This record gives sequence, C-alpha cells and structure tokens, in this order.
Amino acid sequence: MRVAIPKKTVYRLSVYLRCLERFAESGVQTASSHALAQAAGVKPTQLRKDLTSFGHFGTRGLGYGVVTLRDKIAEVLGRTQLQPVVLVGVGHLGLALLAYKGFEKESFEIVAGFDVDVKRKRRKTYSQPILSLDKLENFVRGRKIRMGIITVPSSAAQDVANRLVAAGVNAILNFSPIVLHVPSNVVVSNVNLAIELENLSYFRSLAEGLDGRLGPSLSRSHCIAANSPSLRTCSK
Repeated sequence: MRVAIPKKTVYRLSVYLRCLERFAESGVQTASSHALAQAAGVKPTQLRKDLTSFGHFGTRGLGYGVVTLRDKIAEVLGRTQLQPVVLVGVGHLGLALLAYKGFEKESFEIVAGFDVDVKRKRRKTYSQPILSLDKLENFVRGRKIRMGIITVPSSAAQDVANRLVAAGVNAILNFSPIVLHVPSNVVVSNVNLAIELENLSYFRSLAEGLDGRLGPSLSRSHCIAANSPSLRTCSK
C-alpha cells in the first residue's frame, strides 16, 4: 500500500532525487545528510524527516548510499517505468513542451498533442502526432493514459479538463491561469508562470531591502526558503 506523503515533501523528494542523480553521475557513492541537504537547499533535519516518511535509510557516520537512495525515491515517485502523457493545446508553450526531449529521461513520454487546429504550421521539430481535439477521448481510453497536460487558453481549460477526466485521466498538469474544478480523486498541479515571477519579484525586493541592513547571507536564506521548487538548488 502506497503511503500518503505531504505535497511539499513530494516536491523536496523530487529535488533530492535530482541531487542524487548528479552525485551518481559524478561517481559519488555515499553522501552525508549534511552534503545532500546542502545540495538541495534544506536543513539536514528536514532532509532526515522527509526520508523517514517512507522508510529508514543511511548508516550513522557513513551517510546514504547514493544509488540505493536514488532508486528508492524514484520508486516512490513512480519513475520506475515510462508513463504516457497527452498534451492538449499545441500553441507556443504546448509545442515547446512537445518538442522537449528531457521528459523521457524523467520517465514521462508525451505520446500525442491535441489541438483545434492541427494544420497550422509549427516551426519546432517534434516526433509525436498532433491530432484533432475530437479524437482526444478515444485516444486516451484506448491507451489507458492517466496523465494529461493542459496548455490551452483559460476559456477552454475547464472543458478540456472535463473531457480528460471523463476519458480516465486522473492527474493533470495545468498551465492555464484558471482554477480547475475536478473530482476529489483527480490530482491537479497548477503552473502559473506569472505567479512564479511575482514570487521572485517579492523575494528579490526583500533581499535588496535586507542587504543594506542585515547583510547578504540573510537575504539569500530568505530566497532559498521560498516554497517554489523552481528556487531549489538542484532543480533542472
């Protein structure tokens, strides 16, 4: 039975995973809680607490086995096998995501894009088919796809979400600037770039205000403490 882990902890696990992947690529075999926590931008106590949410790892005085811990976190996050994903809305942002080659390394594959205008000329190179939105439900049901990405205008986002859910999707990454209403068994993660920039603007201005009074070290810690995963040290 899968253990329910708090959302903020899951974000940090994703950061730890990327740090461990970089350690492994560099030939590091073991890492102390201090070294891993420093790489991830958290306190060692937070790191240890997060890891105990799904097991006990590491040896006192020796640290964590990098490959062992990397593989366990990957298993917890569902990255042990390639997961198919559909994308709806192949405009500029959607096309960029469709053409991005890094998702497969992270065990996710965007298998098709859907749009109301499939014949529009698109300049980026991509290998997936772009299909008419009318084919969405049959495609999702036929391939038992459970994850979808929405990159349509806000006026169309709720309708797209309804159609994805009706076809069997239970996890949605939403780039449209609107709150989606979905059943309780469906997970939605919202990515609003304007909000991310607003957060960066606030912490930037806070850091500038603190620099003159309390020094750069404190202002930097305020930025690292932000909840946005985009500010984490090991995020890609």
